[in-house]
Amino acid sequence: MQIRLATSADQGCWDDYVGNHPEGTAYQLFAWKNAVKKAYGFEGPYLLAQKGSTVCGILPLIDFSIPFFKKSLISLPYCDAGGVLADDCETADKLLEEAVALASKTDAIVHVRSTRELPFFSINTTEKVRMLLDLPESSEIFFSGLKSKLRTKIKKPLKHGYEVKLGSCEFIDHFYAVFAENMHELGSPVHSRKWIEAIVSEYQEKVKIAVVFAPEGIPVAAGMILLHPTTVSNPWASSLRKYNYMKPNMLLYSTLLSFASDHGYKKFDFGRSTPGEGTYQFKEQWGAQPHPLYWYGSDEKNRPTETSGKVASNLNKRELLARAWKHIPVSSANWLGPKIRRYISL
Repeated sequence: MQIRLATSADQGCWDDYVGNHPEGTAYQLFAWKNAVKKAYGFEGPYLLAQKGSTVCGILPLIDFSIPFFKKSLISLPYCDAGGVLADDCETADKLLEEAVALASKTDAIVHVRSTRELPFFSINTTEKVRMLLDLPESSEIFFSGLKSKLRTKIKKPLKHGYEVKLGSCEFIDHFYAVFAENMHELGSPVHSRKWIEAIVSEYQEKVKIAVVFAPEGIPVAAGMILLHPTTVSNPWASSLRKYNYMKPNMLLYSTLLSFASDHGYKKFDFGRSTPGEGTYQFKEQWGAQPHPLYWYGSDEKNRPTETSGKVASNLNKRELLARAWKHIPVSSANWLGPKIRRYISL
């Protein structure tokens, strides 16, 4: 078996392997590497395992360098999970060993965010879960299985003249307008518009954007999905708080879920949540079930266990920063946010 760095010429066989692997996700497609490079300039040392000319494993990594901080190889930044895909445990371990060896050359840390447990590492550093919904064969079956209260919420914006449209690059402006305003309301730096454009450009037919419009034509909710042959992943969805009384987010998600059901996808990945919190409950109402996420670092065995007091302190700091960010004018936040967001890997 040979393990080497993948090149652009390997994109076809790489994507075929990800698409055919039962644990593959859209984030592991080669397009993520290309989009990260195009938008933020980080290189992607993607590891490819082969037996002869046959691919038997992959490990996508991004060389994530923050000024004045220790260098990291992350699989993968800006999403819930990347991680290793392989034909067997031996190949997976060899890919991870190669990643650690690659990182050691520059005194870097390897961070792997996985959808399954990896015995290669010892400590899982997150309690967050991935919310997955098994999809029926059609949107008709999907709607018939919803509770009447949920169907009422979906119909409410439609009854008041709201409409939803599904497309791709033609809705980047609308998506980003909602996304940026929502991030400011949450007190979080927003990704650059260039990042969204890079995702749409690199994923091409494997990305869809849905936008809900108010009767006056204003976009009030928007979401993006990335398409893997079996699983639809939803990296971002936003709605404007002042329109939440009209439930546009319900219409948004019903549209994305209907598309996924009608086009033969088996699972819908709502993304990560903390059990018991609001986003968890929102996803749970659609029937999504929690699946553990496994986030590892190659330095965890040398890191002291974090006490609950320290965790609480970190949470308080984040809350204070979020409150401060909300008070920055929107125009300033949208200019400064992408410059900061580039260095936030989650």
